[in-house]
Amino acid sequence: MIRVLLVDDQALIRAGFRALINAEDDFTVVAEGGDGTEAVALAARHLPDVALIDIQMPVLDGIQATRRIAADPALSGVRVVILTNYSLDEHVYTALRAGAAGFLVKDTEPADLLHGIRIAARGDALLSPAITRKLINEYVSRPPHHSRTAELDVLTNREREVVALAARGMSNDEIAAHMVISVATAKTHVSRAMTKLQARDRAQLVVLAYETGLVTPAATPST
Repeated sequence: MIRVLLVDDQALIRAGFRALINAEDDFTVVAEGGDGTEAVALAARHLPDVALIDIQMPVLDGIQATRRIAADPALSGVRVVILTNYSLDEHVYTALRAGAAGFLVKDTEPADLLHGIRIAARGDALLSPAITRKLINEYVSRPPHHSRTAELDVLTNREREVVALAARGMSNDEIAAHMVISVATAKTHVSRAMTKLQARDRAQLVVLAYETGLVTPAATPST
């Protein structure tokens, strides 16, 4: 059972999401809140698998709430998915750096919303290749942070390759096929890279890969 926390200052939005989520056999909404402070408190109280948090809320916004949840070791199992009205809200990249596992647009199709929650719950980054490219072009297309390139020295060559592929939006299955290795091996490489780089999840690997210059926007494949 995937346990979901809903946090949005609009009761109507919460009601719609709650009805959709609770209609699924493998989902349950464990709590609801209307601002960022409630998001942090409810996450600590209920330890949901996924917290759907609106990016713009009173008292404490979604980014600050995400940052507090991500910084709490007791909440390491909580995957935050940011809800936004726009597919490229100017704060999305900041939210990813704060620790969000990804984001969903509020007017997304119901099936895509449910699929997104499942992706986040299993620990994958909720960033499709197309969205990843847009984020790169809008917010990450800048000179690499040379002071951070040394962070990659802890990785093996294989792990660097895996991180680069993950940053291009590839799933474990796709990474395995590309590198001609088993899915289990690909998953192991990703997990080890996350541990070495102290990345909360795959979304953090995406951010780090571009900020350190491991991959560049020009290297991102098109569809």
